[in-house]
Amino acid sequence: MTKVTITEPLDISVVVPAYNEESRIEQVLRALRPLAREVVVVDDASTDLTASVAMREGAIVIRNDAQLGYLRAISRGFRAATRPVIVVIDADGEFVADDIPALAAPVLNGEADLVLGSRERKPRWSESVLNWLASLRVRGDSGTGLRALSRDLALALPMTGKCVCGTSILEPYLLGARIEQRPIRVVPVAKERRVQWKHALQLFYVLRLLVAFRRRNDFRADSHPFSKNADHVEE
Repeated sequence: MTKVTITEPLDISVVVPAYNEESRIEQVLRALRPLAREVVVVDDASTDLTASVAMREGAIVIRNDAQLGYLRAISRGFRAATRPVIVVIDADGEFVADDIPALAAPVLNGEADLVLGSRERKPRWSESVLNWLASLRVRGDSGTGLRALSRDLALALPMTGKCVCGTSILEPYLLGARIEQRPIRVVPVAKERRVQWKHALQLFYVLRLLVAFRRRNDFRADSHPFSKNADHVEE
């Protein structure tokens, strides 16, 4: 990705879903501070000091009393964000904050509604399967933890499923969003990668959305202010 140099924070909100990331989130937030006017951390009922570290670093912190999961944490962050463009980034330091300006630029310039950060490799085979299924309609790295989108699109998304794989590109596409992707860097993070059994359940949601392409009125795509896109994601 071509690096975009900025001289002041971008007019974006960065939403950081987090669960038990006290040892890593500080570095992430410090990297975000000069890039964004607003950083919103959604602490999904962590049992450690994630929320305290985030508050100390000046982020807006939303705490879930019970663990709601990744999707609902992001959704809460969307509702709390106030800037016209929202960037979602994971709290574990796997993604490089300096990639955000180039990722957000097409949305800030009104050229796209959603820009996906495209990874070179997918960490799990089950994620690759879901991504392949989604690519039957629209290509892009649907499982990425780094993306930029307009706030209008964020608030319009149904956010169905057990994770973002597949659905995070099919739902915007059904709403008529203009979708692009940009290559991003991934930093190896020492953490356990368990078998994601939720991907088996996610398969149902992806297949349901693929069927919905024949019944687009289920999503009332024409009622949303997003431009109709092509059958592929622009690189």
